[in-house]
Amino acid sequence: MDYQAFIDNKSQMSGNFGFEPLWMPDFLFDFQKYGVEWGLRKGRFAGFFSCGLGKSPMELVCAQNVVMKTNGRFLIIMPLAVCGQMKKEADKFGVEVHISRDGKYPDNAKIILTNYEKLHLFNQADFVGGTCDESGILKNPDGFTKEQIIEFMRRLPYRQLWTATPSPNDYIELCTSSECLGELGYMDMLGRFFKNAQNSLHPSLYRHRGQNFDRLEDGAKWRFRGHAEHDFWRWVCSWARACRKPSDFGFDDAKFILPELKLNEHIVKALTLNPDFLFDMAAVSMDEQRKERRRTITERCELAAALHAKHKGQSVAWCSLNDEGDLLEKLIPDAIQVSGSDSDEAKEEKFEAFRSGQAKRMVTKGEIAGLGLNWQFANYFTYFPTHSFEMWYQCVRRLWRFGQKKKVTGDVIASEGEVKVLKNLQRKSAAAEIMFARLVELMNQELKIKNENKATNQLTKPSWL
Repeated sequence: MDYQAFIDNKSQMSGNFGFEPLWMPDFLFDFQKYGVEWGLRKGRFAGFFSCGLGKSPMELVCAQNVVMKTNGRFLIIMPLAVCGQMKKEADKFGVEVHISRDGKYPDNAKIILTNYEKLHLFNQADFVGGTCDESGILKNPDGFTKEQIIEFMRRLPYRQLWTATPSPNDYIELCTSSECLGELGYMDMLGRFFKNAQNSLHPSLYRHRGQNFDRLEDGAKWRFRGHAEHDFWRWVCSWARACRKPSDFGFDDAKFILPELKLNEHIVKALTLNPDFLFDMAAVSMDEQRKERRRTITERCELAAALHAKHKGQSVAWCSLNDEGDLLEKLIPDAIQVSGSDSDEAKEEKFEAFRSGQAKRMVTKGEIAGLGLNWQFANYFTYFPTHSFEMWYQCVRRLWRFGQKKKVTGDVIASEGEVKVLKNLQRKSAAAEIMFARLVELMNQELKIKNENKATNQLTKPSWL
């Protein structure tokens, strides 16, 4: 390449690596067509679309276009329980897909579905493109799964990330998504756009969480470099789009209006006295909160069972401990539990029984069923709060999502000692809503900026040379 092309390549103002759509079906809504068209032209992109906005058909249409363009294979990687659901979506929309859990598939198969746990069984060289469904799994910068996914995706010509929760109050996830797509890595992103109080990029300072992304575990403070926020969002817009509702892209919201969500908080009193105190007090440290959670399992589960008994339709009892799940399954009539000890086949059979209406109550953890599943047929759940906002968001959104026709009711159950856990979750929920709104607003502003590089002059040859 010539010198100017070399400079442009270093500018990180990403270009297009894709093509114009070859197939744009009528079953896509207008805002979905916009997202697919933009993504296919980019070739490597992230779509942060809220729950129920149709990420599955968009993923399938993108994959089919890549297959039509290249005649190569395309791999869609997703959480375990979502493979069967995606297969049904593909059959519904007339897209041929094949599920593979052992790395094997028919010679004529073009679009392959698998789950993250089986990715190591596939040969990257056999595919021209790949999609990470529920790509929030990439958020842990030190996680083995993240490294495995990036290693698989990094040499694919066409790469896509789709998730409803880009965790806008956690810039680490934006940066790991960028790395997976072949943009800046998280070390490079921090060095380019941010600085900390120590003016250092020491590895111990990489984690930066909080509403203003400036609170580190070791007390260091991160902030945008001078005038860097504008360039940061300009850079994010070069490879990602965020959408909470069609109007974020300038389309009509008439067909995408969420029903009412009613949340009730229940504080239960422990029947046993905390052995460390003369009277019950709110748990402060993480160790105290863990002990409080285990000490009040019976009280919380009994209340959850009584609340489920009052609900006539299908419902979900979310838990986080094995003992909670076992007790809930015992106390709630007609309940089935999907636990970590179940085989992959058993999990999918139970999820299908719940989806088809054979099972009335589902007991499971957010880590198992909190990603990707569409449970609009149920409209009631109970939840034991933890500090994880993402887990709370995902569990609620399995039921309360676009396409839900009924009012959704959720009962949040905590003990007297877990009041601070509940308040922290409420704080994170409010912060995330504000930050995601800001993410969409700033992205929309930056879309109006012309993508050009004025940082360097054209190279001129000296007269004496």
